[in-house]
Amino acid sequence: MPPQSGGHEAPPAEARSGSAGSAVRDAAGDLLHGATVVLRPATEADIPALAAIRATPEVLARWRGGPDFGPELRESIAGKETRFLAIEVPDSPGAPGRVAGAIQWSAEEDPDYRHATIDIFLDPALHNRGIGADAVRTLATHLVDVERFHRLAIDPAADNEPAIRCYAKVGFRPVGIMRRYERDADGTWHDGLLMDLLAAELIR
Repeated sequence: MPPQSGGHEAPPAEARSGSAGSAVRDAAGDLLHGATVVLRPATEADIPALAAIRATPEVLARWRGGPDFGPELRESIAGKETRFLAIEVPDSPGAPGRVAGAIQWSAEEDPDYRHATIDIFLDPALHNRGIGADAVRTLATHLVDVERFHRLAIDPAADNEPAIRCYAKVGFRPVGIMRRYERDADGTWHDGLLMDLLAAELIR
């Protein structure tokens, strides 16, 4: 289990009352509350937990990098064009959350092509619990309702069936195969799957 992040107080109970169909923002506007997860801007204190997750074989196979993930994570946290959010889940009801992974989004702001893209990694120990879908739904709801994007996109590896199922639960649909889209650590190329979601298709 990755270590808890430091310096983050649990939000009050009324702020954690998001349902599966909502993404509730706290009064400061920095936290997004889903049914289970809380999304918040990642900080330096989160780096040990996020690095431990990135180093797991399941995540490393998809995101690669390392062996020292610190510089990359610091760059992501400090980035202006990509918003990099820590995913927190409670260890128990009412307890402070622990870092379960990260989710990020970036925008194409050209008004003729405006849309947002999402990417996520999650602690493999928490897979198959609906946490990934909750995180994606929470962020997608924010991007549609608050940032006013009419279209979102995500691009898992074409053979990453668990991720594809996760995104489909939120309303993402396959658009097409991007052939030899991404290079693997061994130098070979694999296909990617472009999926997108229109605002009216979001499964809340």
